[in-house]
Amino acid sequence: MSSAPLALRAFGEVASLSAETRRAIVDRSSTTDTTVRERTAALIDQVRTRGDDALFQFARDFDRTELRALEVPRADWDSALAALDPKLRQSLERAAKNIAAVHTAFLPTETVCSPEPGITVGRRPDPLQRVGIYAPGGRASYPSSLLMGAIPARVAGVQEVIVCSPPGPDGKPSPVVLAAAALAQADRVFALGGAGAIAAMALGTATVPQVDRIMGPGNAYVAEAKLQLVNQVAIDSPAGPSELLVLADESADASAIAREMLAQAEHDPDAAVIAVLAPSAPPAGVRVVSSADAPPPDGVRVRELAAAVRDELARLTAAAPRADVVRQALRERGAIVTTDSLDEAIVFANAWAAEHLLLIVRDDLRDATLAALRSAGTIFVGAASSVAYGDYMTGANHVLPTAGAGRSYSGLSTLDFVRWTTWQEVTPTAAASLSEDVGRFADAEGLPAHAAAARAWGSAS
Repeated sequence: MSSAPLALRAFGEVASLSAETRRAIVDRSSTTDTTVRERTAALIDQVRTRGDDALFQFARDFDRTELRALEVPRADWDSALAALDPKLRQSLERAAKNIAAVHTAFLPTETVCSPEPGITVGRRPDPLQRVGIYAPGGRASYPSSLLMGAIPARVAGVQEVIVCSPPGPDGKPSPVVLAAAALAQADRVFALGGAGAIAAMALGTATVPQVDRIMGPGNAYVAEAKLQLVNQVAIDSPAGPSELLVLADESADASAIAREMLAQAEHDPDAAVIAVLAPSAPPAGVRVVSSADAPPPDGVRVRELAAAVRDELARLTAAAPRADVVRQALRERGAIVTTDSLDEAIVFANAWAAEHLLLIVRDDLRDATLAALRSAGTIFVGAASSVAYGDYMTGANHVLPTAGAGRSYSGLSTLDFVRWTTWQEVTPTAAASLSEDVGRFADAEGLPAHAAAARAWGSAS
């Protein structure tokens, strides 16, 4: 028997949603409140002026621990790895291997071209010298986030990888985070959390080296510190609470959709989860050969699927260990909506720009629909492709843009651990052929020295 309908921020047809409700489910921008902004700025200023002393004070104030040292000795990482449950170690090693394989396959390479005879332009990826990886450790520890940051850095050839993670009562980060640091071959680990850790890596202190880029998720203070320090150090992308959009047609199983929504909702009370359900019909301009037994598009069946997903989600939530978190997330930012066509669902999904997008449509519609989805952090194709697999084990990166940032940002990759050096060479013969055209450009822009420099090669030929 189904549970009572679950409280959702929105349920029903997209076209019938009020402007206010539509804004509520589409706009996930987390405007930082004044308190977080001001407190973060004050913490950063403390690190800037007091350095290590401020970091020791933060450990006392926020982590309730008295640090003997900011840096965690390598022997402690090795001990944590040796003491790790063998089955958990096996899982971490499998994940590390897959992350390395995927990111090695996606390594950027140098490109050289010659637009005209005698002109050569090249662009090469140069690894960053030092990067900082933040591994959260507040409500829970996330060794997966450490692996997702440190391993691509190593693959890209970064010279030094440092890790910051909050200390526990013993003054050290979680043992499983330390074990992950050892597996990922980090160079240094610091028992630092929150905005203080971000400020230390961005500005540098007597103990913590300044880095070229900071990666990794965190709480509101971590996210705000990264934004406030973006002129000092590069960051991965603006990040907020976890989110999922399931785009499914009427062939999908309600239980599979509900399971995935529950899994993302349990992350955080501010998590955003939405199912967008559509009739089984090809996107515009795409012709497919349907299965003989495939039913025609039917809005009634889509509405029945929406009700089934809501009932199943209510049933699963009632038994969920983190039910209170799930209920709050669904009430504030949860939705199950239907559209009149797959095209409409694709338009909605591209505008929503999900961190995670799970695509569950008929097999003959998958390729065309996947090709039309252009703004998700990462796309999981098919019901068996649970988002949880991507979080931990497939090798794809789980550090992804949220709150619509996927329209312009991409997920973390080896591209984030290099900077591009462009070089160019012009032969004397090519210089002579360019001289007059370049001189005319310079004249038009009022730069006579530029014109003279260019024309010198023309007169020399």
